[in-house]
Amino acid sequence: MTERRAARRARLVVLGALTAAAPLSLDTYLPALPTLTADLATTPSVVQLSLTSCLLGLALGQLVAGPLSDVLGRRRPMLIGATGFAVASVLCAVAPNVEVLVALRLLQGLLGAVGIVVARAVVRDTSDARTAARSFATLMLVSGVAPILAPVLGGQLLRVTSWRGVFVALAVYGALAGLAVLLLVRESLPATRRRSGSAAATLASFRVLLGDRRVVACVLAAGLLFAAMFAYISGSTFVLQDLYGLSPQAFSGVFGAISAGIVTTVQIAGRLAGSGRVRPERLLGTGLATAVVGTGVLLVTALLDGGLAGILAGLFVTVCGVGLVLPSATTLTLADHPEHAGSASALLGTAQFLVGAGVAPLVGLAGSRSAVPMAAAMAGAAVLGAVVFTVLWRSARGPEAAGRAMPD
Repeated sequence: MTERRAARRARLVVLGALTAAAPLSLDTYLPALPTLTADLATTPSVVQLSLTSCLLGLALGQLVAGPLSDVLGRRRPMLIGATGFAVASVLCAVAPNVEVLVALRLLQGLLGAVGIVVARAVVRDTSDARTAARSFATLMLVSGVAPILAPVLGGQLLRVTSWRGVFVALAVYGALAGLAVLLLVRESLPATRRRSGSAAATLASFRVLLGDRRVVACVLAAGLLFAAMFAYISGSTFVLQDLYGLSPQAFSGVFGAISAGIVTTVQIAGRLAGSGRVRPERLLGTGLATAVVGTGVLLVTALLDGGLAGILAGLFVTVCGVGLVLPSATTLTLADHPEHAGSASALLGTAQFLVGAGVAPLVGLAGSRSAVPMAAAMAGAAVLGAVVFTVLWRSARGPEAAGRAMPD
């Protein structure tokens, strides 16, 4: 029993490492952007395309990798994704110009997406309802902490190497993750449970999922709350430093303190759902309500040109709501269609990255002169997420839907 528990924990650590590949590939090289711009003799706006292309790869790659894992099993795609991520990172390190780097970053994102989407499917394959809720909370914790630590890690790496060395470090990370999969993760989807590999079967899988209003409700709620989080991440540095005068060191401290909110609530959500005392849909609804309140405080403070305390309070409450929503939405999205777990995971991840990428640019509409665009983007995403979830979830209720949940 102890060995089995140790094996589960080791597997979860590996799945967490695969999940972290996305935020690490997005954020680790951010401190190096100025030197990268100079070295490749280009402009900041062109260099930022390397961030956009990676984000696009992370979104689209999940749409491919999820259904593919329902056909081939989970282990082989994870090995291919981790190994490919390592190779793509090496190629990024030796990119001769920015155009090649942008293309390679797209490839890096596509391959990094495999680990994210398949990790969730493995949890669904191997867990009952309570264990799955706790495991998803752990994966969400990794997703929440990695973006905070990645720029710090990148900054430390730049003390001893260049931006090219940062990509070498990512290559080593990918190689180690692949080795860990090889040694510690067994196949979780038996051949008897796999689907046909035809394009028609893949489309049919997505039709089944999109025809379930409960799934759509959770996917859209998670995507919109993730968009609010993206708006915060992309806009807070300008708002807090340029508008409210925080130093880079003070900003890092505030960012870390606010992030403690999502770390805490993610674990609370996992423990409550895992104990069986609170159903995931109730936690999701509570999280949406919390985010609406937080973004409301933020927007009112911004519109009234209030002080820094109101801004920080609104941000903290909002990220606490996000911490309740994401693991609960993941549990519910993968609950009712185990035969389509990979495709369901793909829908969830793609929605988060695409909606987030669409909302983030709205934050810069007023430059650094006002906090209103950031607050409005966050409030709009939170309110829309709450409304969409409420309408779709209630309309899906019925004799056959009310009792559906992940089997214990």
